[in-house]
Amino acid sequence: MAGECGNDNALRRGMGTPSYTLVIGDKTFSSWSLRPWLALKQCGIPFTEICIRLRQPESKAAILRHSPAGKVPVLRADELVVWDSLAILEFLAERHPEHRLWPADAPARAEARAVSAEMHAGFGAVRNEMSMDLSARLPTPPLTEALSAEIARIVAIWRDARARHGEDGPFLFGAFCNADAMFAPVATRFRTYGVDLAGLGDDGSAAAYARTLLAMPAMAEWEAGAAAELKARAAS
Repeated sequence: MAGECGNDNALRRGMGTPSYTLVIGDKTFSSWSLRPWLALKQCGIPFTEICIRLRQPESKAAILRHSPAGKVPVLRADELVVWDSLAILEFLAERHPEHRLWPADAPARAEARAVSAEMHAGFGAVRNEMSMDLSARLPTPPLTEALSAEIARIVAIWRDARARHGEDGPFLFGAFCNADAMFAPVATRFRTYGVDLAGLGDDGSAAAYARTLLAMPAMAEWEAGAAAELKARAAS
């Protein structure tokens, strides 16, 4: 049965802080939900979380109570509703410039936006052949020409960004930004399917970056939430 997983992750809001509610799907499967959730957590921005179980007969109706698009994630900011992961990340960057969710340097900022948009719009083979399944460890799918080309492109994005910005911090552009939030679910996919990045153009920097994403405390919190969801469903 579809339902709201609750808002037990609600955080106390300070005076004058915007009131945010983030509606997400299952933490095991919803890669799009992870992206803005991770940015909010990493920046320490308070929000209330509502989780809707996906792939159930009632899921669509449950989501439509929150989102006109009928998809998760959706961010409610006071009376404003923002849907789509990248749109939410852009909104947060504008609303909270102090967190520098885009790089301060203009060329780096343009590149970060470009690779984020590329992730948002493309990589259909990765999505279709390596769907997010956070807790699973599955065989590597056949590396078709399309899948190999997309993974190699992701490796190139990560490798090149780290080569230029590695001295400024462990993330793609040094400090954590929206581009890292966009690529975080990809790191989980590579782990789930045991993808050997070395055979697809990695010099070691892309694999190291994937480990950086997976080692984030916020990622550990997301994974703990996914495990708790699976345990609760198994007991029901």
